[in-house]
Amino acid sequence: MASRILLFALLALVLSQAIASDPSPLQDFCVADINSPVFVNGLVCKNPNFTTPDDFFFKGLDQPGNTMNKLGFNANLVNAMALPGLNTLGISIARLDFAPYGLNPPHTHPRATEVFTVVEGTFYVGFVTSNPDNKLFSKVLNKGDVFVFPEGLIHFQFNIGKTSGFGISGLSSQNPGLITIANAVFKSNPPISDDILAKAFQLDKKIVDWIQTQI
Repeated sequence: MASRILLFALLALVLSQAIASDPSPLQDFCVADINSPVFVNGLVCKNPNFTTPDDFFFKGLDQPGNTMNKLGFNANLVNAMALPGLNTLGISIARLDFAPYGLNPPHTHPRATEVFTVVEGTFYVGFVTSNPDNKLFSKVLNKGDVFVFPEGLIHFQFNIGKTSGFGISGLSSQNPGLITIANAVFKSNPPISDDILAKAFQLDKKIVDWIQTQI
């Protein structure tokens, strides 16, 4: 009997960790005190007596981002650091701007599912499932279309139009995180050995070295 109880307890613990995401709030709100020196999993709560409407307000998402870069892309993420009232609520939002043929390159959000809504433009988007299938789910989106990228999976957005475009993304975490695949692999600090990368990608080491200088 004792062994069964222990088994069920371990199973409950494993399941609780498996379904865990951002912690649920235990009060109406927990406005982030971004200046607190205390380090916790998330952000320390500000004293509710000192909370103001501005803690729940962010201005400027109507303004386009600067896409004058190699990728022709800019992201303006509104997370709990930018909007303290988001702390413990498990959500964030981002404006994604694209120059003509601009690309948000393959990346992943380790802590969030993303819902992307096209406001202007035409986009080719997609995500890839995990091993062993690595199946690509992709779609061409137009104004008003919505596409979801499951948590942790590699995905991308590419503006296939001749004009600038943008979209709004909702993310299921106050701090979704971002891992850009090319940067993580070819621009780590310190660098991953070119011997390892050459073998992993089946490339000549000279090509690996060149890629590392370009990113």
